[in-house]
Amino acid sequence: MPSDPTRARTARTLLGAALAGGLLLCLAPAAAARPLGGPAADGCHSVHYSVDGRQLDESYENDESDDTAVPDSAEWSAADASLKGMTDTGYSTAALAAVRQDGRLVWRNAGGIADLDTRAPADPRGRFRIGSATKTFVATTLLQLVGEGRLDLDDRLECLLPGIVAHSTDITVRRLMNHTSGVAEYTKDPAFEFFEQSWLTTRRYRSYSLRDLVDIANRYPPDFAPGQDWNYSNTNYVLVAMIIEKLTGHPWNDEVTRRIIRPLHLTGTSAPADFPFVPGPHAHGYFKLGTGPVDVTVLNPSMAGPSGGIISTTADLTAFLRALLGGRLLRPAELAAMQRTTDRGEGRTYGLGLQRMDTPCGAFWGHAGGIPGYLTMMLSSPDGGRQVAASTNPYDVPDEAAARAAWSRVSTTALCGTGAPATAADPLR
Repeated sequence: MPSDPTRARTARTLLGAALAGGLLLCLAPAAAARPLGGPAADGCHSVHYSVDGRQLDESYENDESDDTAVPDSAEWSAADASLKGMTDTGYSTAALAAVRQDGRLVWRNAGGIADLDTRAPADPRGRFRIGSATKTFVATTLLQLVGEGRLDLDDRLECLLPGIVAHSTDITVRRLMNHTSGVAEYTKDPAFEFFEQSWLTTRRYRSYSLRDLVDIANRYPPDFAPGQDWNYSNTNYVLVAMIIEKLTGHPWNDEVTRRIIRPLHLTGTSAPADFPFVPGPHAHGYFKLGTGPVDVTVLNPSMAGPSGGIISTTADLTAFLRALLGGRLLRPAELAAMQRTTDRGEGRTYGLGLQRMDTPCGAFWGHAGGIPGYLTMMLSSPDGGRQVAASTNPYDVPDEAAARAAWSRVSTTALCGTGAPATAADPLR
């Protein structure tokens, strides 16, 4: 445990803001889940469980050599400075970011160091854990299945996974994807107290199945009746992944790879099952404890799985969002549904695995993410013309508000240029 409880609490809060949308849990009275595998409730229509993967235009690939455009020096000097604002202050050990405009990488840079031991500089092409930005990949995969007629967004969870959680007859696929299901957050369990010594030494290497994570969530009462409120819950996307696996007969990460990663040639992106290492060049993630830094780069990603387990690069994330918002991955109806935000609580900017961020230069769509050692954001203009992606490795965060402002400055400067207010938007919310 950290010897400085205030600093540890601040770091935990900053990570928690990305893991859980920055919101407090609001618990409702418990209702028991029925045993999985029993008959579905009356009124459930049959579901077709085979799938034929959708083909993409193979010319739409992520060209790693396309970052030779000559950027505007004033604009990108400000972007470089925003990265230094994360690392020179000590808020982060490393920070990486990239901007893609009309398909070309027009700026990509990194600040800080990749390894506290070797002091090697951070690599702009480095890989990182993207945390909850994984949800956008998973949501896109599920919406492809909707477009193929395999299911409907208003299908009930009870019809797909009978008895899996309480109130499954009132939870629809849409409510899982936009976090209005009320399903409890599994990461509230003490097993996921990331700063505890037992997690740092042993629990971070444990392997979890999707059912394991749902079973943990079922120890807690639902947050509210389905559809009555909004609360960010990683369990929702574990259930979405279980639906993908039932419909296709394949692991969720294989479907994401087959439908998105491979066709878009996202060569720095992977969706590991329980492989604990980050392949290729990467900045290490750390916790700063009273006894010194603890390297948390190596962990079993199954603890996050479809809610946060993917590894990627800034170039790949911008290419993915360009394809998504540009209409290459989904039909118009499904893309429109993805951008239809809820009318509940603090979820008014949240769609289906896609979140709107309002900036001085307009609305952008994407997602933020957090997992021990890493924070990520990816954003795109609505027409798919401009994207930004960034990763940072939070470390010494004595002032949460200042750290949030510095992180926000990275996004607003990259998206809007030098005239944007420094704290115009908070990409962690």
